[in-house]
Amino acid sequence: MKRTNRSKPRKGPAAPVTLEIEKLVYGGDGLARRESVIYFVPFVLPGEEIRARPVDARKNFVRAEVAEILRPSPERVEPRCPYFRACGGCQYQHIAYERQVAAKAEILRETLSRLGRVNWEGPIALHPSPPFGYRNRAQWKVRPVNGAVSGSQTGDGSLALGYFHAGSNQLCAVDQCAVLAPPLGQALAAVRAELGSGGPAEIREIQAFAAPSGDMLLNVSLTKFPEAPHRLIRRLRTALPAVRSVLLEETAGERMDLDGPGYLQYEAAGNSYQVGHLSFFQVNRFLLESMAETVTNGPAAGLALDLYAGVGLFSVPLSRRFDRVVAVEADPAASRDLEANLKAAGGPGQAVNSGTEQFLADWRERPELLVLDPPRAGVSADALAALARLKPGRIHYLSCDPSTLARDLSELVKAGFQVAELHLFDVFPQTFHIETLAVLTSQP
Repeated sequence: MKRTNRSKPRKGPAAPVTLEIEKLVYGGDGLARRESVIYFVPFVLPGEEIRARPVDARKNFVRAEVAEILRPSPERVEPRCPYFRACGGCQYQHIAYERQVAAKAEILRETLSRLGRVNWEGPIALHPSPPFGYRNRAQWKVRPVNGAVSGSQTGDGSLALGYFHAGSNQLCAVDQCAVLAPPLGQALAAVRAELGSGGPAEIREIQAFAAPSGDMLLNVSLTKFPEAPHRLIRRLRTALPAVRSVLLEETAGERMDLDGPGYLQYEAAGNSYQVGHLSFFQVNRFLLESMAETVTNGPAAGLALDLYAGVGLFSVPLSRRFDRVVAVEADPAASRDLEANLKAAGGPGQAVNSGTEQFLADWRERPELLVLDPPRAGVSADALAALARLKPGRIHYLSCDPSTLARDLSELVKAGFQVAELHLFDVFPQTFHIETLAVLTSQP
């Protein structure tokens, strides 16, 4: 039999234990130690003394839940959302917002040091956001009412709308969401009312994306197409007059049906961006301008490369400042938007539909600036090796995961780059997520 080193769960102790929380860790939990055992507990604050109920004991740690708060932190606040702790979307609503941002900076600094041996002792520039009403995109799970676990009540035979509980596929039905921008909050109420009177049981998810103008895109995911998809589209458009375009998709990816132009125009940071149904765009409407300005800041001359460019949030302003800009995006849908946006900008921007690794394997020209905005998995080893070979004058690395950022910065430092600045953009207030901009420099 093949041996495995994976830690298997075993039955944890039933009796509650008294713990003092040392710190918050990435993922949203608080960490405590008792008799050389590490405990992870959600919805706590450093310095709090709690009674914790173990729920999952492992070889090296125990997961527990709060049974009683014996000594609360002065930074504990009343959550704004009635679904907090039931819904899996937010982890920090019990923490005063200024403390949330400070905790994320502490976690970022510690993660870079512990995982990447990158001991940054300089300041971390903080870019906070209004703590609520910031999201311009929402993903609502849809299930028959008898599949909803908690939240709003609706009538028999109707569909419920909401989010999954953390770590499960059980629905927490909601009738409000405090982090949504107002147009999406209104859309949630309208779609909930429409589906509450009945709808195709095949619907599994509705994704809504709203521009500052109020225009909206809807992506509707279904296990299979209803007999009359046009009726569903008409119902959604009637409930949401601001919808510019609707895309119906089968979850198996075998069929799509588009009603509308397939994109909207999003005005941000003095630029207009075409954003299609299947393209990624930053979700915090308040931080788009400061993020674009900070990522593209610095000396502007020669060549700039924008890798993992998306629809061109950074490529477009770069094309107004650099002599040449090459923007690389692997996703075909986003690449089409990228090309349209660079063309509309009228600058020296060139869109390339390619994976970053494939592009860098053949590229030989040294850029003055190289922008990286990779997915959560970070930059591949082959791409990092190519960056070491190219030695760009500056790298602006925007990361949505401090763990993979630590790994990648470690490799870049070994290759001769120096970390010059760290910025923390609080793109997702009320959650544990951390968006970081690392500015690196090198010598030819």
